[in-house]
Amino acid sequence: MSLKPNGLARAAVRFKPASFAGTFVALMMSALVVAACGVLLETSIRASVPAERYANAPVVAAADQSARVVADTVDGPEETAYPLPDTARVDAGLAAKAAGVPGAAGAVPDFTFPVHGGDGPAGAFTGHGWGSHAFTGTALTKGAAPHAGEVVLDAGAARTAQVGVGDTVALETADGPADFRVSGLAEAGAGDPADEGADGGATAWFADTEAPVLAGHPGQADAIAVLAEDGADTKALAAAVGKALTGSGAQVLTGDDRGEVEDHGLAYGKETLFAVGGSFGGIATLVAVFTAAGTVALSVGQRTREFALLRAVGATPRQIRRAVAAEALLVAPLAGLLGCLPGIGLAHWWFGQMQDRGAVPEAVELHVSGFPLLAAVGVGLLTALGAGWAAGRRPAKIKPGQALAEASVERLRPGVVRTVLGLAAVGGGSALAGVAASAAGSDAANASLGVVMLFMLAVALLGPILARLCAGLFGLLLRGGDASASLAAANSRTNARRLASAITPIVLAMAFASTLVFMHTSESHVASEQLRDGITADHVVTAPAGLPADAADRAARAPGVDAAVSLLDTQVLVPVRGGGETSLQGTATQGLSGSGAELAKVQDLDVREGGLDRVGPGRIAIDKTLATATNVGLGDKLPLYLPDGTKAAPEVVAVYGRGLGLPAVTMDRAALDGHVTSPFADTLLVSGGEAGPLRALGEVTDASGYALAQNVDREFGAWANYMMAAVLGGFAAVAAVNTLVMTVLDRRRELHTLRLVGSTRRQVLRMLGWESLLVSAAGVALGTAIAMITLTPMMRGLTGEFPHVPPLLYAAFAATAAALGLASVTLPAHRTLRDRRP
Repeated sequence: MSLKPNGLARAAVRFKPASFAGTFVALMMSALVVAACGVLLETSIRASVPAERYANAPVVAAADQSARVVADTVDGPEETAYPLPDTARVDAGLAAKAAGVPGAAGAVPDFTFPVHGGDGPAGAFTGHGWGSHAFTGTALTKGAAPHAGEVVLDAGAARTAQVGVGDTVALETADGPADFRVSGLAEAGAGDPADEGADGGATAWFADTEAPVLAGHPGQADAIAVLAEDGADTKALAAAVGKALTGSGAQVLTGDDRGEVEDHGLAYGKETLFAVGGSFGGIATLVAVFTAAGTVALSVGQRTREFALLRAVGATPRQIRRAVAAEALLVAPLAGLLGCLPGIGLAHWWFGQMQDRGAVPEAVELHVSGFPLLAAVGVGLLTALGAGWAAGRRPAKIKPGQALAEASVERLRPGVVRTVLGLAAVGGGSALAGVAASAAGSDAANASLGVVMLFMLAVALLGPILARLCAGLFGLLLRGGDASASLAAANSRTNARRLASAITPIVLAMAFASTLVFMHTSESHVASEQLRDGITADHVVTAPAGLPADAADRAARAPGVDAAVSLLDTQVLVPVRGGGETSLQGTATQGLSGSGAELAKVQDLDVREGGLDRVGPGRIAIDKTLATATNVGLGDKLPLYLPDGTKAAPEVVAVYGRGLGLPAVTMDRAALDGHVTSPFADTLLVSGGEAGPLRALGEVTDASGYALAQNVDREFGAWANYMMAAVLGGFAAVAAVNTLVMTVLDRRRELHTLRLVGSTRRQVLRMLGWESLLVSAAGVALGTAIAMITLTPMMRGLTGEFPHVPPLLYAAFAATAAALGLASVTLPAHRTLRDRRP
């Protein structure tokens, strides 16, 4: 069948443009969503950051900054990389091997680590090995390079510490507090940015021989920077270095790949962009296709009378099908192209918001190419062709007389295939809801996603039946109403298909918006309660650059203090099974400096099994949800990756219940030595005593103030959920408005007939108002039911609690749906009733 636009299609679009306006808007909005998500997905794949620190080192050797898991799939073994929470390091001795390859002018092991200024005014520093000056451009302005026991400071750090060349400065590193002689002052080069320091850009350089010990990683370096001889080819040098380091596990990097070694945020930024553009984008695309297809089908269905007349005057089924397809070709490409423009704008705004919130590094640029835009236009075109073909099959194939009869009176009996598929979707959704109810963690979340999608499909397929049931219930409630109410109820029962097409987008908006928003409110509610109940300390001490190593001991000596425990916050990667595959889950972890018995005095983890007093070397405590997700119990070994990717398998000696508001893993602080960049604790919990003596250690607050600060840290997760809800809910809301407007404009003849038989303009508008109320109420009720069926097993699996739905927020959703429904019906109705043409 040729899809070249024929005379019927051109005439329909030219002389009745209003009939295609709704289809145009739906396809344009579909292209907007698909284009925006596609641009973000492409950016996640192509994202990179230019090298800054290693800009003058053409080749860099570094450890793989990902933990990798190989899973068996239908296509064979498939490897997935998960970014490490901290820096994986390489053997510092590899620098000698790299320096000996042809074309190499030298190789420098690089170290970056935090340094505290002790009890004096020095503040906090970023420490490096002095050898890095060879590629960063840092130069001495006074004095000499450091030897063991010496340090070079930048001018700002020297002024802050009130020291000069030859003076002694007290510094604290991972190796403990010590006095260092200031051997020189230096001006930081381009590779040592002035804002990298923890406190006003202060930087300190130490002798390369002792820098790895001061960093807490003896014999290891963050990376090996290889310098090239003049005229050396970078590719050849990289190949030579790679050959020399074979078997070491080091990766040899050039170009922008070097930037990922410097900025570990790039890996997490890619994950975030992929989650939005890929995972959420896939759902958004399905919703967009689903909604646009419904609008196209409604547009075709509204012209059943025209197709019947065409069949009656001799049009063949092939001509009808060709006309419908040609109309899609005329409308869809232009709608898609116009939708791509605001789609690019949405992607830019969304990307900028993620950068402003620190989820994506500032150096990453948004990539816009023709691929996602072409995909957006193509998806819209295929949707229009498919939906038009499906909706036009019956009017094209039935006899002309039967077509005219069906155009006058709606068929009461739904199609058998449609009903069977709808019931199958209900059964599948119910089965998945049962799976989600018996699962935990990611399994529950994955199953719940299938629940909402299947129930939405069921609503679309069984829409006329559900609409007729809603209309029947509506009629019972309005039995004692006036003539307008009775007429609205009768209209709704008689035109169930039209009613279903209006209800479905509202169900979609309510279901997805409620699921995404109330999923966050439920998690936040439980986390806030656990955090509030779990912190039993009287005082909480924190410091942006970390607390002194002896903070707990100093606090314990303060008058009236009963217990003082410092905690180092980090993450470990834990293998969990979900959907038949193993993935690595980033899990919040606290490193305990004291004993479990002391921790129990300042933190109530709600221990369910075992005891915290057994936490120590090789023994950990974990949250019950993590225990369920990993199928690990008391006395079992839990395989995990430490922050730098080192594998470990500690024994589980306690299981507790507050791992959502508090870290899900509690382990001995010493077990993290050598596996984290910063050795300094993040939090100090103190029971008893006064706040005054503790202020010398850091910022002091009480448990409620600390809980509030922790809740603010979850802001990005809340924003991401609300953004996704706004995109999906907003798209569905526009689709609902579009559909309602289309149905009202299609009823011109009916509304004018009511006026001709004596109904007043006010009565007609009241009838439409009652109908819009029915549409909104049915849509809100069905959407709420789907959201609760989805959320209940998901939240039971993730938090062990039922969903938390703030009444005011839910009321706002329902009121918005009602207001949109009323406005979408009454505004076009006012214009239609003013127009005297039938």
